[in-house]
Amino acid sequence: MERKIRVLIAKPGLDGHDRGAKVVARALRDAGFEVIYTGIRRTPAEIAETALQEDVDVVGLSILSGAHLELIPLVMEELKKRGLEPNKDVLVLVGGIIPKEDVPKLQSIGVAKVFGPGTPLYEIIDFIKENVKKLERKVVT
Repeated sequence: MERKIRVLIAKPGLDGHDRGAKVVARALRDAGFEVIYTGIRRTPAEIAETALQEDVDVVGLSILSGAHLELIPLVMEELKKRGLEPNKDVLVLVGGIIPKEDVPKLQSIGVAKVFGPGTPLYEIIDFIKENVKKLERKVVT
């Protein structure tokens, strides 16, 4: 029996603006994914532990605060501490206000894709469907 793709949507750090995260979470749910939303102001350790406990396929991080180069590496480190290797065990996506020059830095540490403001929701959905299939730990549809 196949199960739904499980996606964790999280807001790391002190950023309290979550409208975009909620819009994406709802779109993913409407597309048939199982979505876990952590709420705002989560630590990297809390996000990674939730990803592990909820057995998610995707971790979506929403950041508008400008602290992406500090927080995302910490989330990646916490995921690895728990045996969740980005792009092998779990797909890590980032959305929000991310300067274009920072995208390669994030990709070099394991972020699969960065989605900026105004990205059509179907692009996020399609990216997840296509790339979750490539994860090594399990096959989902």
